[in-house]
Amino acid sequence: MSSTDNPGNGAQQDSPPIAENSETVAADAASTPAETTSQAVTAEAGTPEAPAPGDAAVADPTTDAPVAAPPKPRPMAPRPVPRPAPQPAAAPAAAADPVVEVPASDPTQWGRVDEEGTVFVRTAEGERAVGSWQAGEPAAGLAHYGRRYDDLATEVALLEARLKAHTGNPAEIRAKAQGLAETIPTAAAVGDLDGLAARARAMVETADAAAEEYRAGKAAARAAQVARKEALAAEAEQIAAESTSWKAAGDRLKAIVEEWKTIRGIDRKTDEALWSRFAAARDAFGRRRGAHFASLDAQRGEARAAKQELIKEAQKLATSTEWGPTSAAMRSLMDRWKAVPRTGRDGDDDLWKEFRAAQDVFFAARAESDKARTSEELANQKLKEELLAEAEKLDPSKDLRGAQNALRKIQERYDAIGHVPRGVMRQLEDRMQAVEQKVRGAADAGRVRTAPENPMVASMRAAVTKAEEQLAKAEAAGDAKRVAEAQANLATRREWLAEAEKSAGRR
Repeated sequence: MSSTDNPGNGAQQDSPPIAENSETVAADAASTPAETTSQAVTAEAGTPEAPAPGDAAVADPTTDAPVAAPPKPRPMAPRPVPRPAPQPAAAPAAAADPVVEVPASDPTQWGRVDEEGTVFVRTAEGERAVGSWQAGEPAAGLAHYGRRYDDLATEVALLEARLKAHTGNPAEIRAKAQGLAETIPTAAAVGDLDGLAARARAMVETADAAAEEYRAGKAAARAAQVARKEALAAEAEQIAAESTSWKAAGDRLKAIVEEWKTIRGIDRKTDEALWSRFAAARDAFGRRRGAHFASLDAQRGEARAAKQELIKEAQKLATSTEWGPTSAAMRSLMDRWKAVPRTGRDGDDDLWKEFRAAQDVFFAARAESDKARTSEELANQKLKEELLAEAEKLDPSKDLRGAQNALRKIQERYDAIGHVPRGVMRQLEDRMQAVEQKVRGAADAGRVRTAPENPMVASMRAAVTKAEEQLAKAEAAGDAKRVAEAQANLATRREWLAEAEKSAGRR
């Protein structure tokens, strides 16, 4: 409801019943003293004599004398006008919007009340009657219609402020301004109605431009919101086409949905089209991720089957006592295991435990065998050291033939002893060779130096040396079969050398 429909402070006095009541009051006043008349009006109105705050009458600016207090009106008259203040004062403006302050107007500059109580307003077209005031002093009636003008001015100012601050829909403001521009010229109010109507008409023109700006702003805002959703849809499409960071991409799509909900101001058709793009991209990503994990599950199944086969092979080899070949086979199984992809954290750990358990059985058995062999080799080392000590005591300078025979028997016993620790093998062989060279040197010293060595003996001696080297290599390799063959070969060569030396000695 506009201010023209709801005046607020007072009521319009241009209806016939009010005029009749006013004439009655005037007739009573003619036959009654002023004070009696005032009290009678106050009693009939049922209104206390004390003025209400902010309801002081407007003083006439054209005179220095204070305006006399008007009598209280009857119930059908406008709202009671309080007694005037001792000094002239301006009427306060009607309640206005907190952000709009409109100073009170001076109705005496724009209107008057004639002797019959008719209220006139001056406009560019001349004076126009706006109502009748019969309830009190003319100044009070003029102030009443001035407040009506102030209400209209406040409404115009509020619309201007809203239009300037862009706090409302310009189309709505234009419609209200158009309505005011049409009603203000004929309003029952006293004030600069022409100027106020011109301000309202100016707002209509300004609101057209503001409405265009408002529409452009809404369009720009809508375009910005559309651009945001288009960017989110494009990002989702890129994720659907390229991303392989499945968890991070899934989390990002969830975040896009939450951000999407905060973007508003888009028409339904465009919004649904953009959502269809995003939903399609999200579905495509879900399908691609599902296919990836399905393929991964298939690969893991193949890897599990391959590792289970490796476990079976390892379990078959676990009880083997062929330490060298089986150790190599176990190392090969380990290399093949490393080449097979993982089957998942939990499943892969369980398979590894089975595979490692089978290998541990074999390597534990080999460790026990190595431990027993080490004990045996240490015992063999002790026996060979005893024989070497016995051989080192031989003195071929006193009895060459006896030293040679004793050394041969010691060597046979020496060769019959099994393996010794690898670390002392070379040391023991060097000691035996030193004894052999001592005996051989004594034999060479007893021969005629001019006589050349028998070619057969030299050949047999070279064969013995070669057989000794082969034995040393076989023992270093830890191959029992090769060691046995080398030992047999060495024994044969030494027999042939002994026979060759005997034959050469008889000549």
